[in-house]
Amino acid sequence: MRHPLKLLSALMLVLATSQPLRAAPVAVTDDTGREIRLAAPARRIVSLAPHATENLYAAGAGTALVGAVDYSDYPPAAKQLPRVGGYTRIDLEAILRLKPDLVIAWESGNAPAQVEKLRALGIPVFVTQPNTMDDVAVQLEQFGRLAGTEKTAQAAASAFRQRLAQLRADYGQRPKVRVFYQIWKEPLMTVGKPQIITSAIGICGGENIYGDLNQMAPTVSLEAVLTANPEAIVATGMGDAKPEWLDDWKRWPRLLAMQRGNLFHINPDIMQRHTPRILDGTEALCRALETARQRRP
Repeated sequence: MRHPLKLLSALMLVLATSQPLRAAPVAVTDDTGREIRLAAPARRIVSLAPHATENLYAAGAGTALVGAVDYSDYPPAAKQLPRVGGYTRIDLEAILRLKPDLVIAWESGNAPAQVEKLRALGIPVFVTQPNTMDDVAVQLEQFGRLAGTEKTAQAAASAFRQRLAQLRADYGQRPKVRVFYQIWKEPLMTVGKPQIITSAIGICGGENIYGDLNQMAPTVSLEAVLTANPEAIVATGMGDAKPEWLDDWKRWPRLLAMQRGNLFHINPDIMQRHTPRILDGTEALCRALETARQRRP
């Protein structure tokens, strides 16, 4: 017969291990400096930006996603999520129906007034704005903490940083290539200093000719671009196909980029989203700028 004290100890151990563990509270500071506090890791997340949706999956939090905005199409599972409008005009009623315990917003993409309405309704809102390549890894870690998937998120962030470091080592010290990055034709639009693409251009040993402008996506004049005379022009359109307006630069045969055949196209899905896939776009950009160097006399 077992000793009564031993039986009591065994019973207490069973009771202790059978009790559900209470999740620890979560506190993470977002990209606007606001601290977001949750009583436990989020289990019902709504994403208001395609890049945030993709990063949540990369951070291991895909199973917690219950809704997303239009164009949240990667990974394929994201296409099945209920839609809550577009990132420029979100559907507040659709969000409320999903009963989220966390909303991920995009500072430069979502309307501030709508974000404030969500806060006023008592919904925690984490605002993201990754403006540099390094910020992507930080965001993966932030999402991992918010959703309680730190292990997966940290592995994804580490892999991102390692590949980014390799690109910097391979191309960062190469001779500079002056670049005009075109994101639209009418009006003629480019990327400024705060845009993550400017960070990518620098990693590739390039120099954004409008990298000193403080706007995210400034409008510029054709005359100004011709005067700046970039050595390479990189364009993105609406998909993987080369935008037809890239060939419009052929009307200016004296343009250095035209003289040397340095008109390049990169799929915007891998270049203009603040996600791990931006390293694929950056690698393609680096190869394009290396081609431009090889074409120098």
